[in-house]
Amino acid sequence: MIFKSAKINAFRTWGLLLTMLGMGLMVLGTAGIVFWGHAGKVFAAVGLVIGLVAMMASLAIYFWAGMLSTSAVQVDCPECGKLTKMLGKTDRCMFCHTILTLDPNQANTTNPQLKAHSTPSSSETEHGVSSNS
Repeated sequence: MIFKSAKINAFRTWGLLLTMLGMGLMVLGTAGIVFWGHAGKVFAAVGLVIGLVAMMASLAIYFWAGMLSTSAVQVDCPECGKLTKMLGKTDRCMFCHTILTLDPNQANTTNPQLKAHSTPSSSETEHGVSSNS
């Protein structure tokens, strides 16, 4: 349950990882000049270009997550009582990671029941909690 999160938060996590990777590659590429002098300029150029591509991919992911967030359904989590956003029919609470669903057929089912009837798009659900919206 530690690594389970809401879909929007998962997109933001990938954006953050790409940002850190891009910045790290840029710093390491520039460090090539310090370690190898004039010969390290090729290493620096490669690091800066790949880092820039990673940063642009991060920008695209953050923009995409922001656009998805504006059209997401807002529901009150029955566990923690906070307002959270849902993408699709099932998602997790952004705060307490409780599985939420808008599909009455999946509400209040147990983990083995869902695994027996799961589809590839709903394989991440363990049990559904009906929301009142």
